[in-house]
Amino acid sequence: MKTYILLILFGFGVVTLANAQKKIPTAQELTVKNIDELNERLVLSPTQKSVIYNYIFDMYREQLDLVKRQQAGTSKEEDVTKFYKFQNETNDNIKNILKGDQIAEFDKIQEERLNGDNKKKKGKKGKNKEEEPVTGISGLKLQN
Repeated sequence: MKTYILLILFGFGVVTLANAQKKIPTAQELTVKNIDELNERLVLSPTQKSVIYNYIFDMYREQLDLVKRQQAGTSKEEDVTKFYKFQNETNDNIKNILKGDQIAEFDKIQEERLNGDNKKKKGKKGKNKEEEPVTGISGLKLQN
């Protein structure tokens, strides 16, 4: 009887731990979130939104494949390099679809993402303007 109770408790523990692990979002979920942000900041036309959705979906699908290979231990350094090249091509393709002011705003979005800026951090920066972050190549040179 004790063994049955222990087995049931062990089973509940395993189920609880399995549910507690974070699930990796799907490529579609990531794409929808990204498109919503871009649409909010760039005011995309339906055609732009559709084409950019396809580019971003392909990029996230490749990224998730790379993550799975890394978790399995079967990825190579050249896989990461290929992904970054693919990511740069995707960004260039998106820029080709955008017009005028949208390109400049897209560049700002990319720079914010590279710097790790988000809405929460922007609020904190507004209060303390003493430190101005150095971006671009000059920022990389200062880290030496």
